[in-house]
Amino acid sequence: MSVRDLIPWSRGSSQVPSIYRGDDMDPFLSLHRNVNRLFDEVFRGFGSPSLFGGTSPFNGSWPHVEIEENDNEIRVIAEIPGINPEDIEVLLEEGVLTLRGENKSETEDKDRRFSERYYGRFERRLALGRQVDEDKVAATFKNGLLAVTLPKTEKARANVKRITIDNTK
Repeated sequence: MSVRDLIPWSRGSSQVPSIYRGDDMDPFLSLHRNVNRLFDEVFRGFGSPSLFGGTSPFNGSWPHVEIEENDNEIRVIAEIPGINPEDIEVLLEEGVLTLRGENKSETEDKDRRFSERYYGRFERRLALGRQVDEDKVAATFKNGLLAVTLPKTEKARANVKRITIDNTK
């Protein structure tokens, strides 16, 4: 007996029942796809946890950020296009930087036929540790980019230890 004898039908076989066509040949695979699609649609609005904490209305976290660090400071650049700086709040509490705000729609929903833009509240939390001098934090906003500069404390700068790499092996 060959393996083909164990398979009830194949794509090219004339024995395929007429109720299964195209990609829906296997009813269990079709059910699996439909259930996955249903869960994707239901949970799309809840967001997913980010690497640094917080949730987002998108697949991944929003606003999207870049984090740069050197011996003297940490710099966070967040991409927040189309939002007024007055609608953004930047908080630093116990080593966690929080970016929150709201993107408001300029038109009523009844006039909109289709939109992929996000309207509503957002919040992003970034755990940076307690190495930041909270009194010297500064934020600027220009062309949809929020830049937050977080200078490190003297103790954090002094505790930087360079480790040499041994490549003799």
